[in-house]
Amino acid sequence: MKSKKKKPIYKRIVLKLSGEALQGKEQGLDHKVIVSIAKQLKAIRDSGVELAVVIGAGNIFRGMKAVREGMDRVTGDYIGMLATMINSLSLQDALEKEGVHTRVMTAINMEELAEPYIRRRALRHLEKGRVVIFGCGTGNPYFTTDTAAALRAMEIDADAVFKATRVDGIYTGDPLKDKKAKRYTHISYLTFLKKRLRVMDSTAVSLCMDNKLPIVVFDLTRPGNIERVISGEPIGTVVN
Repeated sequence: MKSKKKKPIYKRIVLKLSGEALQGKEQGLDHKVIVSIAKQLKAIRDSGVELAVVIGAGNIFRGMKAVREGMDRVTGDYIGMLATMINSLSLQDALEKEGVHTRVMTAINMEELAEPYIRRRALRHLEKGRVVIFGCGTGNPYFTTDTAAALRAMEIDADAVFKATRVDGIYTGDPLKDKKAKRYTHISYLTFLKKRLRVMDSTAVSLCMDNKLPIVVFDLTRPGNIERVISGEPIGTVVN
């Protein structure tokens, strides 16, 4: 007999995807990877969880790298925000092809491409079962998409922020370089900040700490992990 799937323990979540999550072996967009992610997100939506997504742009443009090479910081940040829209529209297309009703909302007005971000409208979309993708971060320079994910999660009263990465949680050191590095199953906000762990932006973690919003860091590359995490299985690391 097939084992029954566990019911989700979350009602509404914000999933933070890095831009690198959408690329294959090379920089840019990998259609097969995007389709795979869309299928996983569909499974979340089908389970009854209300889902919002924030996507980075590291697969297309790295603002800080450009700044180090001489670009103005504000200009670099705005270019990065625009790059998130490329990723957002690509994910929307893949989700729609899977039969998932989706809305892209942007912090920078571009009416021909997406709806302007309005909190109440975003809530209505979620209540109607649509996946909402938040593009352009917070719409302000000097703020990362991690911070945007934390901010949007608080605005829409989400139960948690899910940070999808290529490693299975937060470690005491870099697991690719330090074989003795151990994975945390749980870690407090203050410990995360004191140890200056690089998995998530410190501003985002501070916002979550001030508002008691849990963060779950997990490995996106293993199929089915998202479903396991929303069901409460001990996968990844919980920051609370």
